[in-house]
Amino acid sequence: MENIKEKPVETKRHSYKSLLVENIKYRTHLTKKYINRSLYKPVDEKMIHVFIPGTIVKIFVKKGKKVNEGERLLVFEAMKMNNDILSPVDGVVESVNVKVGDKVTKQQIIIELK
Repeated sequence: MENIKEKPVETKRHSYKSLLVENIKYRTHLTKKYINRSLYKPVDEKMIHVFIPGTIVKIFVKKGKKVNEGERLLVFEAMKMNNDILSPVDGVVESVNVKVGDKVTKQQIIIELK
C-alpha cells in the first residue's frame, strides 16, 4: 500500500469590499475596471465649455465684464448651425480663452467666470 499525501489545494483569496447604494450596504468583489475608474467630479458652472466641436463666430463679452444668468456670451458654428452660449450663472468674466475664427474641440473651456 502506497503512502499518498494530499497536497493542499491553493485557493485564491478574494477580498470583499463594502459598497453603499441608497443606504444599503453590500459586500462584493470589485472589478479592476471599477477600481481604476475616474472619480465623479461635480460640474463647475463658472467654467463654460462647448458641447460639440465647432468654430467661434462672434464673442459678446470681454475680461472684466459683469454678466447675468442667461446673457449671451458667444456664438459658435457647429454642423452648419449657429449655437448661442449663455451664461449659466451671474458673475464677472475672468478670461475669454478663444477669439473669433478659432476652432474649438468638445469640452474645451472657452470662458471662465468668477
